[in-house]
Amino acid sequence: MDLFEYQGKQYFARFDISVPTGDIARTVDEVVTLANSIGYPVVIKAQVQVGGRGKAGGIKIANNAEEARFHAGNILGMSIKGHVVHMVWVERASDIAEEYYVSFTLDRSAKQYLGMLSARGGIDIEQVAEQDPGAIQIIHINPVDGLTADTARAWVAAAGLNPIAVDQTVALVQKLYRAFTDGDADLVEINPMILSKDGRVYALDAKVSLDDSAAGRHPEWDAFGVVTVAAGDEREKLAKEKGLQYIGLDGSVGIIANGAGLAMSTLDTVKQVGGSAANFLDIGGGANAEVVTNALTVINTDPNVKVILINIFGGITRGDEVARGIVEGIKNVQLRAPLVIRIDGTNAVEGRAILKQHESDQVISEETMLSAARRAVAIAEGK
Repeated sequence: MDLFEYQGKQYFARFDISVPTGDIARTVDEVVTLANSIGYPVVIKAQVQVGGRGKAGGIKIANNAEEARFHAGNILGMSIKGHVVHMVWVERASDIAEEYYVSFTLDRSAKQYLGMLSARGGIDIEQVAEQDPGAIQIIHINPVDGLTADTARAWVAAAGLNPIAVDQTVALVQKLYRAFTDGDADLVEINPMILSKDGRVYALDAKVSLDDSAAGRHPEWDAFGVVTVAAGDEREKLAKEKGLQYIGLDGSVGIIANGAGLAMSTLDTVKQVGGSAANFLDIGGGANAEVVTNALTVINTDPNVKVILINIFGGITRGDEVARGIVEGIKNVQLRAPLVIRIDGTNAVEGRAILKQHESDQVISEETMLSAARRAVAIAEGK
């Protein structure tokens, strides 16, 4: 679950990480009223869950009420990479001396936590990594040991931050690490973390992604989830309501698979044969009529989908049972796009025989993942 910036700042504040004071506004009049109460100059920041807000004109400084009204009118309702701005965050403008970058996430290949710290913040960290890899100090942290004060200090020293900022940054990164681990986050990122001209270090921005699987331990997340889902991708909202693991993408081939690994492999195979996936959708271990109906319903809402590729590998799940579930599921949904279906594994032959009885221009069966991907991409391209 990705948080908006303002939610991320609220989240950081729970871990005693200093953030600028501000508030949310949803109308131009609310922006002006809020800016007047905060005091000028203020920063008006579009609240969308996508990067590049500044380059798109979604972050502006207002020095008076007239400018606040003008910028708010331009930002509210604008589209940034397909995300419409419905609300803005208004905060007092910071007097910035230097900008830094810091983040924590999980390095799955190393099976450890990964921390990144740089004295070059405020721009795309990917750009910094490409142009000057040495400008980013990376550490791996054993979850058992955690981030000790000595390790934090050595890490900050290696990053070459202004000596004035060192002690405060050592304290901040330890708090951020707690926000990452105790808060069950997948990612916590501050870009920029600033040193103000009066010598204070704090988080000027906040990017937080929470691990949905830990929601049961965090009833306080409910407030975040209501806002985030309501304002996010409608496909993902519907999938969440139906209990499906779904991520919306921008391609034309809808993907349904049983198992996250198989779903990822299916996306890769579609790309390998020249296509582009419209989504990631994992229906888990089963594929009964209800699950298939829910999956097809979600994908059916995407107007970009030209074909739906169903890729099932039966282990404990039997291929004939899956095929019956697909057949029943098809009856329950008015499909906008044809289906290409591949079933392999336990009772795959029986499953294919069931599908054979229902084949048509709209229901096509293939024996291998590669042939199914090729067929789906050809249909998506009108071949």
